[in-house]
Amino acid sequence: MQFTAKLAALVAAAASLASATNTITFMNQDSTPKTVIFTANSGFQAVDTIKVEGNGEAKVTIPQGWQGNYFSIAEGSPTNPGMLGEVAFQGWNDLTYFDVSAIVDATDVDGVKEIFPASEAKAKVRVAFSGCKTFPCNTAYYHPDDIQTVSTKETDLITTLGGGSAVPSKRDEPALVPRKFVLGKF
Repeated sequence: MQFTAKLAALVAAAASLASATNTITFMNQDSTPKTVIFTANSGFQAVDTIKVEGNGEAKVTIPQGWQGNYFSIAEGSPTNPGMLGEVAFQGWNDLTYFDVSAIVDATDVDGVKEIFPASEAKAKVRVAFSGCKTFPCNTAYYHPDDIQTVSTKETDLITTLGGGSAVPSKRDEPALVPRKFVLGKF
């Protein structure tokens, strides 16, 4: 009897994980409305453009297994990509992969700032995050072979947009392992 109950609980837990909904919550950190434009990778379903009011939030449901990127533009600005949020849900090993890419325009100060799992929204120190409160920083993706992609088992992400954060002091920046050590090039 106990075995049957444990088996039923395990099956229920596995079913809830398998049907997890992918979401991205966009948090606008300044008073200027933003438009978020999604670009799906080839073969993946399109995601509609959304508007995030000044100092507002908007939550978007993303299709299962979706891969692509998004960028935001401030109201009244030209529609040119800046900082990109890049994400792959249900990627290799069923993980969610994400990063903030500064490859297109590293001078964008109004667009995508940080991406992190929703469970870390109130954490004093985030463990799984990509991007910066103030650019440039060590936790964004600047070159095609940068090692800045982050992975998580979570399917609920938060992306911050625009200003609203003071310039961090050097002591507030996370201590990172230099790229040459990660690549084994001492």
